[in-house]
Amino acid sequence: MKILKILLQSCVFIALISFVALGTLRTQRSGADGATIVFPGGEMIAGELHTGPEPDWSFTDNISTIELQLNDPISTRRIFILESEGKIFVVSGYMKSFLGRIWKEWAFDADEGNDEGVLRVNNVRYPRQLVRVKDGDVLNGVSAKLLAKYSGIPSPVSADAIAAARADIENGNSWIFELAPR
Repeated sequence: MKILKILLQSCVFIALISFVALGTLRTQRSGADGATIVFPGGEMIAGELHTGPEPDWSFTDNISTIELQLNDPISTRRIFILESEGKIFVVSGYMKSFLGRIWKEWAFDADEGNDEGVLRVNNVRYPRQLVRVKDGDVLNGVSAKLLAKYSGIPSPVSADAIAAARADIENGNSWIFELAPR
């Protein structure tokens, strides 16, 4: 019985130390320029601010994640990016899950009106407006690109796989935002 009590106390102590350490790291990162894979960051200030015409976004096919900052409150995170039909999109999955509701607060913020931000890729910052896409033909291209880029499904992606990914978006399990120019 005494060993069980010591084990339980040890587990609680380890959990408490872990919780405090993670909270401290998250707080310290909240003021940093940019985000890490795990922790959100603060305002992005480094990098050239893009002016001029929209670039050919196909170069993002070779980039796995980018930094995305929302402006109110200012918070930066790393996120998947994909290009389809000359436009760029970000994806937020698991939106109906408990983990999605906690981990993906940025997507809820963007959907509720905190939809202006800055994208940083290759040390260039692009002012953006996040526009949630819930339906329409654009989802076919977005779904195909999402499956090929992040699920490892070889191109051309089958119509059945595209339909399943599209249904996942239309059902609200995954959210897609176009990063439209401001």
